[in-house]
Amino acid sequence: METGLIHLHSSLRWIVLILMVVAIVKGFSGRNKNVSFDGTRKIALFAMISLHIQLLIGLALYFMRGWAGKWGTEGMMADKIMRFFTMEHMLMMIIAIALATIGYSGAKKMSDSMKQHKRIFVFYLISLIIILASIPWPFRGLGVDNWI
Repeated sequence: METGLIHLHSSLRWIVLILMVVAIVKGFSGRNKNVSFDGTRKIALFAMISLHIQLLIGLALYFMRGWAGKWGTEGMMADKIMRFFTMEHMLMMIIAIALATIGYSGAKKMSDSMKQHKRIFVFYLISLIIILASIPWPFRGLGVDNWI
């Protein structure tokens, strides 16, 4: 089951990234035009839902793999793999998901479509940058190639 969740979490990442990029592009293109927010709202909602699904799968893996129990152990901060999976990945992803959620919720409450587009663009762009920085890409040397 754990292996299946790892593969699901890794595969769903691409859907999340695509939805985030599409939401950012729609937000950017609509921020200076007076176009309806409905299309951007729907894609931003799907991106936010996929982010939350990723969070749930990631939290399940976090506890299943025992990363939660490694907090405060000797040498945790010195070991880059342990530090990344115990702290950095989780905290940065939670921050990114919170930013996307705040951006979507705030845009939904606004009445001006140009401001709605701008809010989605800004918050989702910042969120995407944080997500890209905290994904365990193979070139980062975190030993991910061995267990995926």
